[in-house]
Amino acid sequence: MDNAGLIRLIERMIEGGVHGLFVLGTTGEGPGLSYRLRRELIKATCKIVSGRVPVLVAITDTSVEESLSLGDWAAGCGADAVITAAPYYFAVSQNDLYRLVECLSTRLALPLYLYNMPSLTKAFFAPDTVVRASHLDNVYGIKDSSGDLEYIRAITAAFRGREDFSILVGPEELLVQSMALGAHGGVNGGANLFPRLFVRLYEAAVAGDLVTVESLQQRVAELGHALYRIGEPESSYLRGLKLGLDLMGICSSTLVQPFQTAESSNHETLRQFLNLLDHF
Repeated sequence: MDNAGLIRLIERMIEGGVHGLFVLGTTGEGPGLSYRLRRELIKATCKIVSGRVPVLVAITDTSVEESLSLGDWAAGCGADAVITAAPYYFAVSQNDLYRLVECLSTRLALPLYLYNMPSLTKAFFAPDTVVRASHLDNVYGIKDSSGDLEYIRAITAAFRGREDFSILVGPEELLVQSMALGAHGGVNGGANLFPRLFVRLYEAAVAGDLVTVESLQQRVAELGHALYRIGEPESSYLRGLKLGLDLMGICSSTLVQPFQTAESSNHETLRQFLNLLDHF
């Protein structure tokens, strides 16, 4: 594990003003890591953070027992909450998803959040299922990475007036629009590189500062265009972001097998672009 890189990454994000860290999600390549490495990463992250911001840990797995085991480990390391997406490989019904959430929420010590990522799990948490799950004692929110604004519209409408349930979005290009509908914030991959940019965008959206929102949203769009189109499209969102982190001297660009890092021909163009944004 790249311990020095992990320290630099975490310190950069905390210094940039983020309100929490999400470990072992899609950008963190969580499902591709060994169970040993997942545990090492959780332990190291909680130790580095040392309570400065909340640490949320993804425990998504095809095995409920492995999710429970990882959740217990996260609790023992000092994490603040756990997150589960739908299990992948086997087809699941909405009742299956509810039973999964019910099992995890009743057996885990930490608060549980849902993670809607249908493009990678082949299943989604229907709005009715999210509402049903929200009435369980230990379920506190959802992160939606569907990229579907109508889904966000349905979720925010279903929870309007309820302050006990958080709604976060993954796709950074939809952060502002989602917040306008009632979402509370985002968990955005680009914030690994430029946390202050996304914190400022969030703060401007909360304040209703439309001029600043428009300016910063343009920078976010440019960043996404530069990062997420490098190499084979299936894994370009991982490859470009990790290359950017490497070029900025934060951590290695190595991806978990079988994915390959970006070819050298992409380096200089991206480096020049990142230098333009480095004041954020």
